[in-house]
Amino acid sequence: MLVAGTGAGLSDHAPVRAENRALGILLGDARAGRPVHVEHIPARAGREVPWPQWVPAEVIGAFADRGIRAPWSHQVQAADHARAGRNVIISTAAASGKSLGYLLPALTSVLAGDTVLYVTPTKALAADQLASIRSLGLPGVQAATFDGDSTYAERAWARSHARYLLTTPDMLHRALLPGHARWSGFFSRLRLVIIDECHGYRGVFGSHVGHVLRRLRRVVAHHAPPDGLPRPVFVLASATVGAPGVCARLLTGLDAEEVTEDGSPRGQLAFALWEPPLTDARGEAGARLRRSATAQAADLLGRLVRENVQTLAFIRSRRGAEAVALAARRSLDAAPLDESGATGAKVAAYRSGYLPEDRRRLEAALSDGRLVGLATTTALELGVNITGLDAVLIAGWPGTWASLWQQAGRAGRSGRAAAAVLIARDDPLDTYLVRHPEILLRHPVEATVLDPGNPYVLAPHLCAAAAELALTEQDLDIFGPAARTVVEDLTRTGRLRRRAAGWYSMRRDAAGLRGAGLAPVRVVEEATGRLVGTVDEPSAHLIVHEGAIYLHQGDSYLVTTLDEDDRVALVEPCEPGYTTTARDVTEIEVRGELRRVTWGQAEVRFGDVRVTRQVVSFTSRDSTGAALGETPLDLPPRHLQTRAVWWTVSAAQAGALTAAGVDLGGAAHAAEHASIGLLPLFATCDRWDIGGVSAARHPATGALTVFVYDGHDGGAGFAERGFTAAADWLRATRQAIADCDCEAGCPSCVQSPKCGNANHPLSKRGAVALLDTLLAGSPAHKDT
Repeated sequence: MLVAGTGAGLSDHAPVRAENRALGILLGDARAGRPVHVEHIPARAGREVPWPQWVPAEVIGAFADRGIRAPWSHQVQAADHARAGRNVIISTAAASGKSLGYLLPALTSVLAGDTVLYVTPTKALAADQLASIRSLGLPGVQAATFDGDSTYAERAWARSHARYLLTTPDMLHRALLPGHARWSGFFSRLRLVIIDECHGYRGVFGSHVGHVLRRLRRVVAHHAPPDGLPRPVFVLASATVGAPGVCARLLTGLDAEEVTEDGSPRGQLAFALWEPPLTDARGEAGARLRRSATAQAADLLGRLVRENVQTLAFIRSRRGAEAVALAARRSLDAAPLDESGATGAKVAAYRSGYLPEDRRRLEAALSDGRLVGLATTTALELGVNITGLDAVLIAGWPGTWASLWQQAGRAGRSGRAAAAVLIARDDPLDTYLVRHPEILLRHPVEATVLDPGNPYVLAPHLCAAAAELALTEQDLDIFGPAARTVVEDLTRTGRLRRRAAGWYSMRRDAAGLRGAGLAPVRVVEEATGRLVGTVDEPSAHLIVHEGAIYLHQGDSYLVTTLDEDDRVALVEPCEPGYTTTARDVTEIEVRGELRRVTWGQAEVRFGDVRVTRQVVSFTSRDSTGAALGETPLDLPPRHLQTRAVWWTVSAAQAGALTAAGVDLGGAAHAAEHASIGLLPLFATCDRWDIGGVSAARHPATGALTVFVYDGHDGGAGFAERGFTAAADWLRATRQAIADCDCEAGCPSCVQSPKCGNANHPLSKRGAVALLDTLLAGSPAHKDT
């Protein structure tokens, strides 16, 4: 992780401008504001070591032809573990060459007659890795992708001929494992399984992937020859994460060696923290608004592209990536890419939901330099191997320290001095972090949070496993201690049936890995029938409700119809001059309490809850972020069985606050918003992965209560982490509110962009008093 370095005041940058061209450009125009802090992370030399003796000469020669004269120390350490049959996780910084660490044993195994399975979160990375392998020109290494972009003919060829197969967890789940009998030749020779970018497997998605890999272990054991060799050996590659060995065990169910000492060289990196300036625009309750992070990113991106500095801008949302690319393009007076990709704009957007041909065209244009600036979601954080970038812009805290350093590490891949910029959103967590660089830049990278024991995740995989091969008593150990109880429930409800050989599935469960398991909603241009893009089903109410403005490749569309039965949103092109943001309201019921701690008269609890959410309206906003109006919506409610952390204060404490003039409802509401904003500091989650409810007197507790819940069926481990770290989490929440410069509350402290009550009532002063009351009886030291 890139944390060693020195901070600098704003007058200290002149000596580095000549060395760091990107930083010089960013600091050269006072009209765009100034960073609040710049950290200078020094360059470091690499540690080369000899090639392992077991690597075939043709493999060494192929890499030498690509300019790799010798491997780095961490690459050989990981390769030696895999070669010896030991599971291993290599967890080093972005651009440290982790791929060579798994390619050496993988290519060696393929040339010896074995097969290799490579699993990646994104199709873009699979395509990039395939091109890299084929460029080596090694006879006998027959590589192919097997994913959602593969044609029928390509899939048939892969099944018959591929020795090095590149796929996604989704295709492993839906096609390879259910059809394992047709892949018996491949699975019987499978020696290595590579799990790339494994830090991205967290929360519910990570829990799903963990069970897919356990199912894979069963299938490989079923087809493996009796040669006594360990099959398969797992090689996991990750950005820098806390406790990588624990991450590997959660994902695979097996112990793994850790390789964490990075031997690669690194160019100098200037890491700037940028807080956009306040504007004259006013938001809810009259609060002054800062310039949005996306507007700031578009301005900085345009300035860098104008000087021909190749730049990636990481944007939190798909809509934001489109808006940033469009604004930067307009500032450059550029035209969109033409269909051939031969000429056109220097700036484009890249996100999930694009059609395969659009993605391939953008990837090629960025690789060969026709594109200079790209506004992207995390689709490129986990993906294409882009070298030579001089700058990275990060519009908003990316959710985890692992993602922060992974994104920032894309700058300087060529070894030159580079710049990374974190642009704060008008949000409690972002504001807190850019004003506390010692926390942001020196905080240890968090451990991966996932829960394979979640029964809502485990049940469909036990059904899928039983459909693939009869599920035996011995198999239950692979799926963890919760498996037996879940199997009993599935048998009782008729989804599994017990026979002498084990349990069999009565029907294959169609659950997906990345959401509710439902097919995505297609976005279709009404006049022509053209497929514009897709939206995952859980997001449809928020993104493609009737009246929503949907952005795609810089073009705006008005959603005229959302047909949930046919899973299609009909749109028409438009230039509205505004954006839309959906609002939802939430109710919560306590179903069971699992843990509790007492802080004097106050209590903090963790347990099972039922959440009812409904999107009720959307707000239109102009380019400054100012609200233009609110439009009601009539959409059905959605129900969620999940887990929450909640805290209460006693009637006596509430009475004392009331006597002091505190508006209890406004105080609880403000504390709820701020605590949701700060939880990602303590749990590996995103603000949008969690939700909250508060009340001066909640019917479930009979007391003033603030709930924060996981936004996934069965929970995702985030609320539980909040319970474990409650004292530190809520102290940081109190500090973030108190430190904000505003008078009555603003988006940087207690206002929420997704509040279903239009951020009313809110009491900033009351929230500080309420949290002081709550924390008065809390542990004096860290509880983690």
